[in-house]
Amino acid sequence: MTQPAPAAPMGILERRRIEAEIIKPIYEEMKAAFGEAAAKAVIERAVKKAAIDAGRQFAAQAPGGPSLAAFAAIQPLWTQGDALRIEPVKQDDAHLEFNVTRCRYAEMYRAMGLGDIGHLLSCNRDGTFIEGYDPRITMERSQTIMQGASHCDFRYRVAPADKT
Repeated sequence: MTQPAPAAPMGILERRRIEAEIIKPIYEEMKAAFGEAAAKAVIERAVKKAAIDAGRQFAAQAPGGPSLAAFAAIQPLWTQGDALRIEPVKQDDAHLEFNVTRCRYAEMYRAMGLGDIGHLLSCNRDGTFIEGYDPRITMERSQTIMQGASHCDFRYRVAPADKT
């Protein structure tokens, strides 16, 4: 008997949509009970913790251990289904730099009525994910589409090794 082909892993956009459907009514209840600022703070803390944990899980599965190259290799999970349109800027052993020119995550959150917390649900994950994945890698970003910019500027760098 022929085995069915394994299913492609779920893209991150679809995962975020499912999560947002669950989070939305909880967020609305927290706003009503505790106020908007407190509700946003809880979402921010919870999502950052989840992102660090996810980074650690991905690092544990990275062939040969976490690295910038291994991190770049999993990027298709985030772009699957045209979720992100990316313009490469620079990639080498110490740099992974790109601009996102279309973000369907931002589009999705706005369509769901969650545009005011979309940055908490997705954008804030990026820097904290990389902390869990490999603390030697840093991420800088000065702007996001989610918060009104024309593009997101991702700049990942590997810190130089100590020479002591």
